[in-house]
Amino acid sequence: MQTTTYDAIVVGSGISGGWAAKELTEKGLRVLLLERGRNVEHIKDYVNATKGPWEYPHRGGRTQEMIRRYPVLKRDFPLNEKNLDWWASDEDSPYTEVKRFDWYRGYQVGGRSLMWGRCSFRLSDIDFEANLKDGIATDWPIRYAEIAPWYSHAERFAGIAGSKEGLEQLPDGEFQPPMALNCAEELIASRLTTLFDGKRRLISSRTANLTQPLPGRGSCQYRDACWLGCPYGAYFSTQSATLPAAMRTGRLTLRPFAIATEVLYDRDRKRATGVRVLDAITNDTTDYTARVVFLCASTLNSTWLLMRSATDVWPGGLGSSSGELGHNLMDHHFRVGAAGRIEGLEDKYFYGRRPNPSYIPRYRNLFGDKRPYLRGFGYEGGAGRDGWSRAVAELGVGGTFKDAMAQPGQWTIGATAFGEMLPNHANRVTLDETKKDKWGLPVLKIDCAIGENERLMRKDMATDMAEILAATGVKDVHAFDDEYFPGMGIHEMGTARMGRDPKTSVLNRWNQVWDAPNVFVTDGSCMVSTACQNPSLTYMALTARAADYAVKELNRQSL
Repeated sequence: MQTTTYDAIVVGSGISGGWAAKELTEKGLRVLLLERGRNVEHIKDYVNATKGPWEYPHRGGRTQEMIRRYPVLKRDFPLNEKNLDWWASDEDSPYTEVKRFDWYRGYQVGGRSLMWGRCSFRLSDIDFEANLKDGIATDWPIRYAEIAPWYSHAERFAGIAGSKEGLEQLPDGEFQPPMALNCAEELIASRLTTLFDGKRRLISSRTANLTQPLPGRGSCQYRDACWLGCPYGAYFSTQSATLPAAMRTGRLTLRPFAIATEVLYDRDRKRATGVRVLDAITNDTTDYTARVVFLCASTLNSTWLLMRSATDVWPGGLGSSSGELGHNLMDHHFRVGAAGRIEGLEDKYFYGRRPNPSYIPRYRNLFGDKRPYLRGFGYEGGAGRDGWSRAVAELGVGGTFKDAMAQPGQWTIGATAFGEMLPNHANRVTLDETKKDKWGLPVLKIDCAIGENERLMRKDMATDMAEILAATGVKDVHAFDDEYFPGMGIHEMGTARMGRDPKTSVLNRWNQVWDAPNVFVTDGSCMVSTACQNPSLTYMALTARAADYAVKELNRQSL
């Protein structure tokens, strides 16, 4: 008979949950890893990883039936037949939008670690100190020096390719050799070095793709098919990295199709005792007990779980005593930038399909620059040559047409900015008891919108990129703003923030719930601000740091 008692329970198996399972098992704990979705086995279940476009019934696109069944997913790129099974069903798992919020979720072992964009950046003290200096929200309870060793720990294990740039706003790390820019990007990067006082720099984005093999993982093959699963294990995911490490200890139990519905709480001891789990197939309920609980179910799902827990003590749920649980929802706003045409490289091409973008680190509101808004943005983009698909709209025929389409087209370059979204108490999630999911559980109601600060920033996000391209000789430059709604960045953060004071935050500096110190929350819900850098590396570092602290406290019998 399977035991229901463990040293630790980890809820969620994505980037944070995989790291929690790895760190806790390697430190000697018997861990139960809960995942609400199905199992996905490394390599075996990457069923589309090596398919050609012609092998898909609809050439990898979307059908009218898919559009009908996925009203949210259809809003952007996730809706396609290549990896549809890795995105949560809008029908099975609905939610309520007070204002439009595009929530793209992955419910399977590995979560969105299978589909993430892999840009991996450290936050700096500029970011950790920003709230305090600006008088916004609440202060981060940690500073860069405290998390820097854990960034290094995460980078070495995950395998981050990147270049050391010596930038205060984008700290260097433990990098494998960077992925090379192509010739067009190198041209623009070299021209940029003499412009704007050298404050705007184009580099190869730091990415969780191996350029050198690690044990059990091969280096990147430049296929740019990461979102289908990598048979080589070349990009970091739960399947390729943290889950095998945890399994090797012999102390991990993985349970898919296990929906955590409540953190069990002992009001007398003021400690969690375990997690209540609903079997997604049979609808049976099981209570699992543990000395410590890690919530890593992704930002909104971890907060949903807290809101459903210990309601006999706090009507708003476990961690709600400050009044901040569910508030301060954030994302990165993007889909705004510029693009243009590069001349003079007609005899050049690029090799392979590099899976990472080029990157321009933040330069606004830094080192004496002052804009009519707070914080800043970075750019992700790239350059390439048009291929045969450019001809579809032209509907050409004949031999001349075929010869022309056998040649590469013009070089183009462009980028979209990713901007920081300020924490705002009014941006929140609550439980909608009037709407239920497939399993009869209440869904989340999401009320979130960008503010005036973001709207002002977006003007610079468009005009600055146009200015950069024009100054470096790019032709036919055009700025764009393709409209953004919160959630589209798939970087949802906040709703259970860290802090220095239990009266203004949900978690303390070690990611512990103030109201239940043996409950740790280390996914995006813990974030106090977003910075403008992609956040996943920070989740890895915070999770490893919290796991180390949790085990030390368990050994001291303090939890």
